[in-house]
Amino acid sequence: MAEGSNDVSTQAASNHADTPKQHTNGDAKQTESVAQESKDGAVNGETANGESNGDSNAETGEGQAVDNVFQLTIKLPDGKDTQIMVSTQEQVQDIRQSIIDLPSTFQYSCFHLEYDGGKIINDFVELSEVKGLTSESEVRLVEDPYTEKESRIHFVRVRELIGAAGDRTDLLYGIEAGLSLHDSLAEPTAAQSGSSNGNSSKASTNANHPMSGYDVEAPGSYKVLLPPRQETAPKTVKSMQVSHWNPPPYHLRSQGHLLYLLIHPFDTDPLQITAHVSGFYVNKSTQGKFDPSPRSEKNFKAHSLLTLLSQISGAFRERFEALQKFNSQRDPLSAYQLSNAIPASPWLVPPPSIDEASHQPDITRTQESYLFTGADNTETLRDWNEEFQSTREMPKETVQDRVFRERLTSKLFADYNEAATRGAVLVARGEVAPLNPTEGRDAQIFVYNNVFFSFGADGVETFKTDGGDEAARVATGKDVMGVKAVNQLDVNGIFTPGTVVVDYLGKRIVGQSIVPGIFKQREPGEHQIDYGGVEGKDVVAANEKFTAPFAELSKAMKVKKHAVWDKEGKRHDLEASVETKGLIGTDGRNYVLDLYRITPLDIDWLEQYWKEIPKDGPPGDRAGSYPHRMAVLRPELVDVYWRKKLQEFVQERMDARKQANGPVETIQESSDETQPQANEKSESNGVADPKQDLAEKELLDGEEEPKTNSVGEAKTNGVEGTKTNESKIVPTADGEDQKKEPEQHQIDVSDFQWCLNPDVYCGQAPQTDAEREEWERDEKEVRKVCKHLTEKVIPGLIEDLRAGDVGFPMDGQSLSSLLHKRGINMRYLGTIASLADQEEPRLQALKQLAIQEMIARGFKHVASKNLRHLPPPLAGACIAHLLNCLLGAELNDTPSAETEKSLKELYSSADYEKYDDITPESLRNEVKRQINMRYRYELEGGWVQEGKHLQLLREIALKLGLQLTAREYMFTKAQVATNGAFTTDGLAAPTANGHSAGGNKKSKKKGSDKDSPNRGAVKSAPQMTFHPEDIQNIVPVLKEASPRSVLAEEAMEAGRMSLRQQDKELGQELLLESLSLHEQIYGILHPEVARVYYALSTLYYGLDEKNAAVELARKAVIVSERTLGVDSAETVLSYLNLGLFEHATGNTTIALKYVRHALELWKIVYGVKHPDSITTINNAAVMLQSIKQYKDSRVWFEASLAICKTVSGENHVNTATLLFQLAQALALERDSKGAVAKMREAHRIFEKELGKENVNTKESNLWLEQLVRSAVNVETQARNIQTRKTIATSRAARVGGTRLQPQAAAAQSTAVAGANAEGQQAATAGPSQADKRNLDQLLKYINGEEEKRTTPKKKTANPKRRQGASASSS
Repeated sequence: MAEGSNDVSTQAASNHADTPKQHTNGDAKQTESVAQESKDGAVNGETANGESNGDSNAETGEGQAVDNVFQLTIKLPDGKDTQIMVSTQEQVQDIRQSIIDLPSTFQYSCFHLEYDGGKIINDFVELSEVKGLTSESEVRLVEDPYTEKESRIHFVRVRELIGAAGDRTDLLYGIEAGLSLHDSLAEPTAAQSGSSNGNSSKASTNANHPMSGYDVEAPGSYKVLLPPRQETAPKTVKSMQVSHWNPPPYHLRSQGHLLYLLIHPFDTDPLQITAHVSGFYVNKSTQGKFDPSPRSEKNFKAHSLLTLLSQISGAFRERFEALQKFNSQRDPLSAYQLSNAIPASPWLVPPPSIDEASHQPDITRTQESYLFTGADNTETLRDWNEEFQSTREMPKETVQDRVFRERLTSKLFADYNEAATRGAVLVARGEVAPLNPTEGRDAQIFVYNNVFFSFGADGVETFKTDGGDEAARVATGKDVMGVKAVNQLDVNGIFTPGTVVVDYLGKRIVGQSIVPGIFKQREPGEHQIDYGGVEGKDVVAANEKFTAPFAELSKAMKVKKHAVWDKEGKRHDLEASVETKGLIGTDGRNYVLDLYRITPLDIDWLEQYWKEIPKDGPPGDRAGSYPHRMAVLRPELVDVYWRKKLQEFVQERMDARKQANGPVETIQESSDETQPQANEKSESNGVADPKQDLAEKELLDGEEEPKTNSVGEAKTNGVEGTKTNESKIVPTADGEDQKKEPEQHQIDVSDFQWCLNPDVYCGQAPQTDAEREEWERDEKEVRKVCKHLTEKVIPGLIEDLRAGDVGFPMDGQSLSSLLHKRGINMRYLGTIASLADQEEPRLQALKQLAIQEMIARGFKHVASKNLRHLPPPLAGACIAHLLNCLLGAELNDTPSAETEKSLKELYSSADYEKYDDITPESLRNEVKRQINMRYRYELEGGWVQEGKHLQLLREIALKLGLQLTAREYMFTKAQVATNGAFTTDGLAAPTANGHSAGGNKKSKKKGSDKDSPNRGAVKSAPQMTFHPEDIQNIVPVLKEASPRSVLAEEAMEAGRMSLRQQDKELGQELLLESLSLHEQIYGILHPEVARVYYALSTLYYGLDEKNAAVELARKAVIVSERTLGVDSAETVLSYLNLGLFEHATGNTTIALKYVRHALELWKIVYGVKHPDSITTINNAAVMLQSIKQYKDSRVWFEASLAICKTVSGENHVNTATLLFQLAQALALERDSKGAVAKMREAHRIFEKELGKENVNTKESNLWLEQLVRSAVNVETQARNIQTRKTIATSRAARVGGTRLQPQAAAAQSTAVAGANAEGQQAATAGPSQADKRNLDQLLKYINGEEEKRTTPKKKTANPKRRQGASASSS
């Protein structure tokens, strides 16, 4: 590997090396009001375009040389210089933000840049547009006069920098939002500090490795989700606030006074400070006297408030330096604010009585609204719709146009989603007055912050015949997905409103940007809608302005142009569904609305389970009917079937051409399906490598859920995998699969057409015979797709999961993601559970996971019904009671709702469900009814699988947005008996990652709840699992419509294609370009960037760029934790990847820490013995071997083998592979007989399943022969030495001290040598009597044919238990 290329990749992976670390102590809102909008892009631009592409041989994705990257020297007002790396493609405002973020210049916030003796540089142009600016130019930072807004921004920024901002209560973000646990794991241990290399010989003597004491079969502990207790950050000032003399009077405002501030340093009296247009100075005012004139002392004035404080207070300088040092201990990624994504809120949070969660006094909290938005609150009122549409109209001809457009789009969607979600929460809590208060509650509409809100309910009976409120609720969710699809297609001439759907406190609220003209009163006879159904299907409009853009949109969505008929029988030809509306806004733009039916109905499902509702008259008996008629097919299924039809079309053309011209090749459909894959599985220290194809294809292309490595895929300890990474194949004319050859004759597929009519089975009435015939053909085509779903797609998924061809889902979220990517609706969960009801262990696990997901979803509907009209103060009591009825019934089968009496009396019970009347039996019956109605599945016996109460609680919490107190919840009486007294141990000092954070006596005293607002530690009878105070917070659950970056994904795909074509250099450059684009467009802290980090880390590992792979994997972990959740399935996979890569670079000790944390998370997410955990446990065993922990390694191999036998069966090839590894481990542990027995069993399975000629069979046979010979030699030597010992007993004690240690974990010669060494050890330390057996008897003994005279060794998969036994025996 060339040194230069390594530097490039490593720098690309560590793109925050020089960014400041001073922002860690706050979550400033300056991101909303300052140039923070470009912060992420500026930082990314500085590193990705500067450092990353600084190699002399590098090229950008567009083939441009990197001469546009250079170092810019900036002269500061204090006479010093600073340098930053810039690119001519960057905007000046990005460079400006980079300057603000640098540690040496973060005191500046109000300035402009000049060059060449006074030429002012415009902040809103690219650097390339600044004429005459080169790397030799002298750029000066010139301080600007402040405005009132700039002074407020500067004050807020300084508060955050110096750690003076207190905690905030935020309805959107929740408690511990954006939490990351990575830093607490990465702290060096004693073993690491003693040796930087995890593979050092010193490690072999350290029994306290990260895996010691871990129990594979023990249930998961909530403590792994809690951050460790940390030191309190140094406090720099006593207080910092806006003075009570603010705002300045008129006569002083005209003299340049902007704000009055009050700051109290530790070593001076409180300082009254004037914010002036020229800067900040200390004035003569006191608490009771107003005199804003400046003091006469020297150094009492500065342009920056930070500089002023440093000049005045020596204590401030010292404390600020200590704060900077404290903040530098954390990874910058774990401290930066999220500006382009809403941070993940954990479902378990520390109890409120501990120090970290205590409420700190901060008067400025009450002033923040003024500081952020100004006195009249006009600065945040944005015309969201105009911003969305003007951004869509921006040019996209050049690459830089597209980068700027997509970046602005990403930021705009992030801002809108946050604003709309905040407004939706206020609407749900009754804080916003409706525009139509006289209407029914569900029909009320609201406007807040220029966002239009309505309820996801059928308040005006639009969906009366389709299911009412249920149909309306589903339609809103489908609509936001339809808007997302249209946004992704980015069709010219079509505009969509900003759209979010928020679920909060049982209510579904839709937030949309206000379309100009949507409330306009039309003239008589003029339709409110210009295209599609105006009043249901009775009146249809078809304005020609929509024909062309809708035709392009429908072609991309596989929607057929079709006829519909109004109530008078008049025909209208529409390009989209009649339910899809087109509106010409008063701004002249064509808006598309109501995109909830872009695909046809799932008619097979509806005909089986839906009962029609008559338009007039009573609904009749609808017991058992599916709740709504909005059961549509997923767009992914339509795409799958379209590809199937395309293949059939190509095959027909090939058959026709074959008859005329001979064999031909198929046209290349897409790079994913036809490009040969040249990735090879690599091997590092015997640890199975991650699947590169899965990382690339699944995470980026969205094919499947990422899969953990299955046993046998990589060459491990000398045995080749049973699965090979073959090239992609394509069908040829003779019907056989062959590797793709250079194409000579391609099939033209431009005339291929296949699309679906979304309005079939929706009550349309064709008028003529020709129309009826065409309509019938459309109906048949839809039925074929429905049949394909039930007969091919769903059984295919079941088979893939059974065979282990796709990653096994960990939780409900990963299961739903897997189903959706296959085009399977969640209503088929019951079907999947029924099909998975087989003896196959993997399918049994799938069945249990599907049942758990159905129960969680059924409970969500029951809880939403009870919460929907419930006053917010009663929500905690309601949820706690419902959880007690579902999960705590085994502990107390008669729970009672703990509603505060005064609250219950305060709110009338006439307008909401009486939740306190619910019993465990009635709740179970209702959940069972919901599951039967929605999923067509009959629950039987115990609902919750033994030991999986915590997993079901997690699923419920994530679906309802609950944040629960982290403590040991008692679900059964057996738990109470095991754990002793029934306590709410959440009041104790928190622990992290399974280890106590404060085990001393002082911390135990702090655990007392004497002064805590929580209830006492010991509960009085009757015991209950949950209490209202356990529901600390409820956060909104959001569905949004932001599109992905097409440009960044194109660069990623180009890089992957280059790697497949063996062009490593170009491939790496394109991957770097893709990484830079992702970071610039999304910002660093975004879920899409986390997925790219994950995929690129795997790719770089495959390219032997291991250091870059580790850095990217580390970033993937932190960003996943902060944006997806500390226990999300993707976070678990990221930790596993990071552990493998750290081990490959020699850092085995820290690698084991990451693996252990991932296994702990796995227990929380899924429970014990996940089918895909076999490889992770096996990898941990190999890592333990590498640090010479042979005994523990053997225990982990046994644990992996036990799970594999359960999941795959006794005679599976995967089992044989693990037997092979276990035999090696036993040889290293000097158990010759055990090694021979396991190797013989492995050889038998290999020979039976793969044949005698298979390389695995041959290699296992070779090992078996060597182990047998070694064992015979051992026994022979032992007999001879024992004979000599009998003769020379006086020298026996001296001879017994020699012990040979094997030197490598996986080498054949070492294992055999270890077995020989065992013979010497046995001979010198064995019994005084000589072995009387002859050679034949010894062979029988080794081969296991002799009668056993000892108790057979007990097999167990419990490393903790085995370790204890081993320790005691030693």
